Amino acid sequence: MASKTTSQSTRSRIQELDALFQRGGLTRSPHKKATAATRGLSNKKKKSVATKRRAGRATAAAKKPATTTTAGPDIVRVPEWQQYDWLLHGFSTRGGGVSTVYQAGRPGQKCGELNLGLTAPDLPENVKRNRDRFVRALLAGAGQKSKSGQTRPPELRLLRQIHSGLVRRPGVEVKSGTTEPLQGDGWIATEPGTLLGIQTADCIPVLVVDVRQRIVAAFHAGWRGTLARIAERGVGRLRAEFGSQPCDLTAAIGPGIGRCCYSVGEEIRMEFASQFSYADSLFDEVFDLDPIKEKYPMLFLTARAPGHSNLGPSLHLDLVEANRRQLMDAGIASEKIYALNLCTACDTKRFFSYRGEQGFTGRMVSAIGIRA
Repeated sequence: MASKTTSQSTRSRIQELDALFQRGGLTRSPHKKATAATRGLSNKKKKSVATKRRAGRATAAAKKPATTTTAGPDIVRVPEWQQYDWLLHGFSTRGGGVSTVYQAGRPGQKCGELNLGLTAPDLPENVKRNRDRFVRALLAGAGQKSKSGQTRPPELRLLRQIHSGLVRRPGVEVKSGTTEPLQGDGWIATEPGTLLGIQTADCIPVLVVDVRQRIVAAFHAGWRGTLARIAERGVGRLRAEFGSQPCDLTAAIGPGIGRCCYSVGEEIRMEFASQFSYADSLFDEVFDLDPIKEKYPMLFLTARAPGHSNLGPSLHLDLVEANRRQLMDAGIASEKIYALNLCTACDTKRFFSYRGEQGFTGRMVSAIGIRA
């Protein structure tokens, strides 16, 4: 049995290590004892039990009464587009809804959140109320009112996104015999009263407007969609099918994961290099300059063999710049492309971020439409 002196010495060393981690912005994860539910199980079964527990906690949280806020949704708009009174547009954020399921681990969070995606942990009725709030806030921001003084919300149209280069037309392309949403990652609309939406939680939303013909488009550009040239294809279709002139086109790139946070593998750099002559300018090798890691490297070694460690520089991709270049290649002038440069992973208090929250997060919507 260890002596009292030895026990105190051990605790002292642990405290010193915790203090060291704290100075480096880290926290030590304590080892947890096996419970009756997991004792004797294989690693695979333990993971299954843990997954079921997380799902149970999420379901329980979703069924709790929603704690809502009286403040409306916080919507990000493009100031330069406010001059077009016929145009509806906006990028949703996290606040101003009725969902509470994603607030776990967020101390001090008392207001409801605006989850606009039909994610498994959240209740469909919460999402429906959130979408209604979002659309009404869009209309209110554009000053659109009915004669009775109430806003007239159009239907928010959403795609079943598949990370592709496929561009659709609502009301024109209809899947026969079904009411399921169209598959694809881009929309183009010309009809008044239409409101197109793209769902994101790190991927890049791109909105495009033909200000002369009053045509709107929205594109979902993750790395796969960007590689498939979804934005470039979409603008090309505007020019080919509708005769849109480059001088009449303007675009906005909304909140998404930034170059600062989006680490990818070498295989993705190779994919981009095979498609774009400017691919090298889209990637950075980011070195970890943490002084604690430099001073105590042994604390951060992995068990992998020498030469196979994942320490060292990480590769970061700039999806915003990649889509800006595609829009320019499609003919839109650089001064008419408005990149908001809002990183979702950097600011999880304001935005949902799939990477920033390890996959347990809601969805935002970037919407664009033509007033009725």
